[in-house]
Amino acid sequence: MLYREVGEFKTSYTADQQTFPISFDKIAYFIALAIAFFVVPLIINDYWAKAILLPFLIFGIAAIGLNILTGYCGQVSLGSGGFMAVGAYACYKFMTAFPDLNLIICIVLSGGVTAMVGILFGLPSLRIKGFYLAVATLAAQFFLVWLFNKVGWFYNYTATGQINAPEREFLGIIISGPNSSPEAVYLVCLSFLTVLALIARNLTRGSFGRKWMAIRDMDIAAEIIGVNPLMAKLTAFGVSSFYVGISGALLFSVFLGAVEVGEVFGIQKSFLVLFMIIIGGLGSIFGSLAGAAFLVLMPVVLKNVMVGSMGWPVDIAAHFEFLIVGSLIVFFLIVEPHGFAMLWRIIKEKLRLWPFPH
Repeated sequence: MLYREVGEFKTSYTADQQTFPISFDKIAYFIALAIAFFVVPLIINDYWAKAILLPFLIFGIAAIGLNILTGYCGQVSLGSGGFMAVGAYACYKFMTAFPDLNLIICIVLSGGVTAMVGILFGLPSLRIKGFYLAVATLAAQFFLVWLFNKVGWFYNYTATGQINAPEREFLGIIISGPNSSPEAVYLVCLSFLTVLALIARNLTRGSFGRKWMAIRDMDIAAEIIGVNPLMAKLTAFGVSSFYVGISGALLFSVFLGAVEVGEVFGIQKSFLVLFMIIIGGLGSIFGSLAGAAFLVLMPVVLKNVMVGSMGWPVDIAAHFEFLIVGSLIVFFLIVEPHGFAMLWRIIKEKLRLWPFPH
């Protein structure tokens, strides 16, 4: 039995309701954290940081945020790219308006601004749901991109309409701008993901999560038993937008350094984050991270194989990359519609009885 659950006796409700009630899970989690925080920074280089690790960490935060709204609360959203843009532009305004303000505080405040915008655009969910709500959030996506393109105040009236992240330090280490080191930026993004994933895990297992899942499963029955649909849906929109806004602020401030809203936060970003939670598994924090890892890593692997190993032209490889990634998404959804999270549950079931067949 590689995955042991026997012998896990609990003597209190507190012990039974902890985040990792099984010792094996807890040990594996702390080992993974130790490797991520203490080993990876020693071996990381610029390519690994910018091509794989930073996109995975940043989009992992966005996927967790969208999964809270769509996977746990059942409210379909196609506006993730627009809410990421809100976080990025809010971070830019905080950084330029308050030059002495710590970048970490700027990023958290940007998440708060995005949460308020998300609650505002979440108001239609009180009257509409399903496909109609998806269209409403899609309209929010287009409106926000148009707003940041047309109103010069958001980009400080620069001629190009592009925003650039000023250089900022944290504890004497440069974490934004062209002189930032990949190790420092990686640790900042990893710290945000770790804290936010733990918060999301506890939120979804608590009273908020139960209310969200009650609304998702049957909103009328949830209202009858005392769940307030107004508060449940708006808190889901607020928390989800907070996460997505922080991911947008990180994408702008510590990863890209300069963005133009139409290019970086277009509708393709909204679909990318949505595909991450669909292929990873709706209603699962682990599934959000697994989907983000797959959709970040797979294009890089395909590009290295087709261009680096097979010598294909870059433009042809790019077309085949879209084709292969799309085909793999369809294949995985046919094989396991509930995503990587369900595959992981099945693997754990097998490991419980290994080496005995069942």
